[in-house]
Amino acid sequence: QVQLVESGGGSVQPGGSLKLSCTASGFGLERYAIGWVRQAPGKEREGISCIGTYDDHTYYSDSVKGRFTISRDNAKNTVYLQMNSLKDDDTAVYYCYADRPPATYWGQGTQVTVSS
Repeated sequence: QVQLVESGGGSVQPGGSLKLSCTASGFGLERYAIGWVRQAPGKEREGISCIGTYDDHTYYSDSVKGRFTISRDNAKNTVYLQMNSLKDDDTAVYYCYADRPPATYWGQGTQVTVSS
């Protein structure tokens, strides 16, 4: 069964850190571009980061650049999103996806809440 599962979400104070994981089962992540998007209540879904396959090229949106780091561990079939210096505006449900045309797989999401 093909599945992506996010974990690592939770509640944190402003300035804190969280590390999200996106683990695949049923297929190998190494041949897929992996990305993270987030959706806050009342807002559109926002693509925030992705990592390529062979050259591990990375992308970050302006809203997270310098604070978030995406990485992959192919041996663990997992992609990570290290989130530092979290702000209230980072509160959202975070989703990962794995993309290799024509297939795209999505996880169910993990909640991140940043609040004092």
